[in-house]
Amino acid sequence: MLLRNLHPPSLCNETRLCIGKPMPNIIEVTILTGHAAGGNVFIPRIPIISSDFPFQFKRLQFLVCLSVTMSINKAQGQSLKVAELDLFKPCLSHDQTICALFKSWKSL
Repeated sequence: MLLRNLHPPSLCNETRLCIGKPMPNIIEVTILTGHAAGGNVFIPRIPIISSDFPFQFKRLQFLVCLSVTMSINKAQGQSLKVAELDLFKPCLSHDQTICALFKSWKSL
């Protein structure tokens, strides 16, 4: 998942991506969501400079977050083709379980 707007409207915050080929300074990814879905793009390392201290820290960082799962709160409002529920761990509330079940029932 992308953490910042790099090239709106195709590469916006929270765009879901599939990593194809990681390289030292760029990552080749396929866009999974949005109107540019299916397109291949390259995401470079971005310099992040901290200004919280009297001196500056500078680091190069990929602005992506690797994730295998998505929380119920993050998935709310999205239409997913496949939804998998882990019912071995309790949900925080009854409403979240109903919402997750409804989403997966709708997709069947």
